[in-house]
Amino acid sequence: MENEKINELELVENLYVRVKNILENGRAKAFKVVNTVMIESYWNIGKEIVEEEQSGANRAEYGKYVIQSISEKLTEEFGKGYSISNIKYMRQFYLTFPIGHSLSGQLSWTHYRLLMKLKNDDIRNFYMIETMENNWSSRELDRQISSLLYERIKMSKDPVAVKELSVVGQKVET
Repeated sequence: MENEKINELELVENLYVRVKNILENGRAKAFKVVNTVMIESYWNIGKEIVEEEQSGANRAEYGKYVIQSISEKLTEEFGKGYSISNIKYMRQFYLTFPIGHSLSGQLSWTHYRLLMKLKNDDIRNFYMIETMENNWSSRELDRQISSLLYERIKMSKDPVAVKELSVVGQKVET
């Protein structure tokens, strides 16, 4: 009788673990899909704004008006997330990454906002590739940019060692 109860508990626990894994995998997939759609939407919003600005008469003043108006209307209808600064980021997103199909669903909006701050295409591409290959969080990407990883590797006589340092850190021997 006692062994039967233990087996039943083990069966229930095993079932629970399998169900939990299904839910966790489903959530991860859903997050990825939502993130990809959000990134595509922000890129398309930026594209629409840039194209509208380019057809406007006095581009600088018209651009300010367009961004402010869109921000107010979107915030009123959809809530937070559409501030003037965020709309400007969306515009900059399109200008920085003009080829939409080259965007990666592996990167979050925060990753892209960090990458947009990098003015040099080669440096931006380096960090973009490293982020995807190493699965860096946005915090880790920010840390690597702040520590000038690209510049250190470029100047180093041993770029492999510098890259290794960026992953494992300095090992202090005692």
